[in-house]
Amino acid sequence: MIGQRGGTTTTRVQRYREGSSRARKDTLAVEEPLEIRVSWMERGQRRVEAVAVTMRTPGHDFDLVAGFLHGEGVVSSADEVAELTYCQGPEEQEYNVVEARLTAGASLDLELVRRNVYTTSSCGVCGKASLEAVEATGCQMLPGGLSVRADLIPGLPDRLLEGQAVFERTGGLHAAGLFDASGERHIVMEDVGRHNAVDKVVGHELLARRLPANERILVVSGRASFELVQKAVVAGIPMLVAVGAPSSLAVDLARRFRQTLIGFTRNGGFNVYTEPERVV
Repeated sequence: MIGQRGGTTTTRVQRYREGSSRARKDTLAVEEPLEIRVSWMERGQRRVEAVAVTMRTPGHDFDLVAGFLHGEGVVSSADEVAELTYCQGPEEQEYNVVEARLTAGASLDLELVRRNVYTTSSCGVCGKASLEAVEATGCQMLPGGLSVRADLIPGLPDRLLEGQAVFERTGGLHAAGLFDASGERHIVMEDVGRHNAVDKVVGHELLARRLPANERILVVSGRASFELVQKAVVAGIPMLVAVGAPSSLAVDLARRFRQTLIGFTRNGGFNVYTEPERVV
């Protein structure tokens, strides 16, 4: 690699086009591991444990950690997070380890988190493919107040793309964004992992004390997997719009919590898989 700036790096490539080739620079999305640690008080002693490692694009790491812990049911509000810090020392990877220090009185079911969590940039949160596991986090049925005009929905992926600055340079990132019922874009996050992009969005809203996000639409650049629906349900987001297809378990979970799940949002159309009443 010959240079790095933020979430991108550059490398030299040999480009072949129309029977000829030439050397040039190419911009790549950065992918690095992030270890997530949690510290809390237990019997008068502070414990520190690593709970997950995820491959992510550096940037908005504290949002990512906050969103991840919220999705796992470790924290339910910003009041339970005393501090988020990078861990730096002689044996640490600089800026690749984040510790979340929980407030006094907050507890952690370490074994439950370890059973539920193994993250990678490709598969997201594994081992949690059951509706009961989501119900155990205390999720509530999503409210029905949000309504969105049907003619606004096909344009949401393009509005998401307008906020993908790193994707524009690399073509190698997923994105997630929050929109309101009028189609206004409020926040967009990018990452090599689709689940990380959603965690960054949710974590940002958690730390800003804007959860549950009952009046927001979550738009994602790829397919709608179980894990993305799960994270949106835990955050109280009543509508998820995906460019790609949903999985069968994603549909089951959305139906269970009355979330409006929309897929194949492209070419001027879309499919509504659950709770079509919110589309007017």
